[in-house]
Order: sequence, then C-alpha cells, then structure tokens
Amino acid sequence: MTSEELLEIIETGETSKVQFKELLPHKDSVAQEIVAMSNTLGGVLLLGIKDSTGEIIGLSSTQIEQYDKDLSYIADNIKPTVYISNEVVKIDEKGKLKNVLVIHIHEGINKPYKTAKGEIYVKQGSNKRLLTDNSEIMRLFQQSANLLADEMEVFGTSIEDIDFRLFVQYFKREFLTTFEEKGLTFEEALRAKRVLRNNSLTLAGLLFFGKSPQTFKPAFTIKAVSYVGNDIAGITYRSKPADLQGTIPELFEAAMKFLTSSLQYLQDGQNFNSIGKLEVSEIALIELVQNALVHRDYFKNSPIRLLIFDNRIEISSPGKLPNSLTVEEIKYGNPVIRNNQIVAFSIHTLPYSGLGSGIKRAIREQPNIELYNDIDGEQFRVVIPRPEKS
Repeated sequence: MTSEELLEIIETGETSKVQFKELLPHKDSVAQEIVAMSNTLGGVLLLGIKDSTGEIIGLSSTQIEQYDKDLSYIADNIKPTVYISNEVVKIDEKGKLKNVLVIHIHEGINKPYKTAKGEIYVKQGSNKRLLTDNSEIMRLFQQSANLLADEMEVFGTSIEDIDFRLFVQYFKREFLTTFEEKGLTFEEALRAKRVLRNNSLTLAGLLFFGKSPQTFKPAFTIKAVSYVGNDIAGITYRSKPADLQGTIPELFEAAMKFLTSSLQYLQDGQNFNSIGKLEVSEIALIELVQNALVHRDYFKNSPIRLLIFDNRIEISSPGKLPNSLTVEEIKYGNPVIRNNQIVAFSIHTLPYSGLGSGIKRAIREQPNIELYNDIDGEQFRVVIPRPEKS
C-alpha cells in the first residue's frame, strides 16, 4: 500500500472494513475485531491513527516490533485459524515521517471464526456485534458450506407429511422409471433423494413434496401486492391476494399467475384479435421468480416480496448474495450455490435453465433490469422498469 492510498483511506474515516487505533488495544479487543472482520467482509486495522479524529500519530520501531509479535499470538488463538498480514507505511506528516502499521484481515472461508473465549463477532457498520442468535450463527456456517439450510431436518415432520403423488411423479420424471422398479421402498426412495433424514423431512423435501409446507415454515411464502402509485408505503392497491403458499413449484405457478394477470398486454404490432404481448419479458419474469425461490437464503425466516408499482416491478428475496459474490459476477454467469438440494429438485420440477444462466437470460430478454445486493438489509432485489403509459 502506498502512502497516497493510505491517506485516502484515512480521509474516508472508519467503516465496516477500516478501523483506526492509536495503540494496539487489549488483546481481547483486537481478537474480537479480527474475528468480526473475518466473519464479515474482511478489512484493515490501522495502528498509529487516533480513532476519534483520524489524526496520524505514528508508531516507533520498538512498538511495531512488539505489536507484530502480539498480533501473531492473537491470531494463533482464534479458531479456526486466521491468517493476517501486515506492513508498515511511512507518511510524511508536516515534514516528519510517521510509521503506520497496516494489518490486513481477509474475509474467512471457514466461518464462523471465534475468539479464544468462543465468542463470535461480526461487523455492523464501523462497530462490531456479538452473535448470540442461533439462526445468524447457522448462516455463517452456511457461507462456508459447512451447513446447508435445505438439507437440515425440519422439526416435527415425518414421512406422513409427504405428498405421495408429488414424489412419485418427481421420481419418475428424473429416472424415467418408478422407485419400485428400481427395487426401492417408498421410504428408501425418500432417503436416497435426501427428502427424509433421521425420520424427519429435510427442508428441501418439505418445500417440494410436503402436503402443507407453510404449516411448519409459515414465513416461506410470497407476499404479492399491486400498488396504485409508486410508493411502497402507499395504502391504495389494485390487487393484494393472500400470501402465496404451497410447494416451491406451486409458489412459482402462483407468482407467475399474479404477474401475468396484474401487468398490461400491449398490441405491439399484433392483430386486433390477439391477446397482445406482456409489457415486460415473460421469459425474464420466469427466470427472476425462479431465482428468488431457488437461491434465496432459507436461514432467514421471511417471505419473498413481489411488488408491482405504476413505474416498476420489484422482486425481493431474503439474503444478500453469498460468499462475496457481486452483482457484476452474476451478470456474467458466475454462480455460488447456496441450496444444492433445492437446485437439484428444481431441474426436474421447474423450467429451470441451469447454473448461472438464469440472470444472464433475464438480462438478455429484458436489458433494463436493475440488480441490487442490499448487504445491510440482507436481501437481493431486482427492479424491472415498466414502460411509460402513453
């Protein structure tokens, strides 16, 4: 890092990825900061900078040597192991060179990271926050692929909660034969497809083959509203059906029915007797609704939102993009799979186009789509502008 780059960072001030410290704090405090950054997006600690003002104080060579040893000891006691690197950057402050120790902390790939006391911290703005909520901790495991929400067992479920007809249809569609012809019992077939585990349904099994998924997971619905105007706080709506419920294929069908019945059809050069062409690409809508259902974060107990305004359509799915994936990367078909089993079931039950291609296809069919990875709000939002009414 050059002195110019460091000065730019200092001028910006403290953020979730940048922390100032005049001196090396207590070892416990440093460990908490390293853990928080490793569990979030990584960042840098700048030693020799006043945290209240950003004033460059600098460090002596003796301090730097001691801090280097202390930091190695602190990092070694974080579990799993984290790897930090540091460098000394000299800044000319009014004709006097001052040393700033820059500690680079990378976002970890084996979350959650814990202090020697077993504490788990994450960054929240420029502050750090102790995690105590089990669902938040599980989501950190998920980010490292150490825990998959869709393969977890759903408490209180059993084989009695399976819709036999749905599973039989699915099995034949995938294997072109019945499970009996494969020499399996119904229960053996369920276990083979990871629908049943330890006598309970997995989340993926419930969401695709359950008789009533929302009985056990009431938040996994779609809230659909067609507003009058362009304000989400508006109290006037054209259509507001009850929350859409059912299996994932049923939710997909209900969502598409809501969209295609709520949006306008344009003549667009077709003859008078034609029903017309949907005002936005139906192919794009198919891909985006599937994306919300298949790739949402199922550790978040909140619904998908499907909102129609006079000037736009919004599809919001719970959970930011996983594992540092960016909007630009998904535009070019670089997927990170969050729900492996749900993806596997989708291939044979939805018009699913394959890994990484859905967003690309949606953008090709509807180039004015806007994508937002809302990190603070922990949601992924798609906005489709509607054509202006003449």
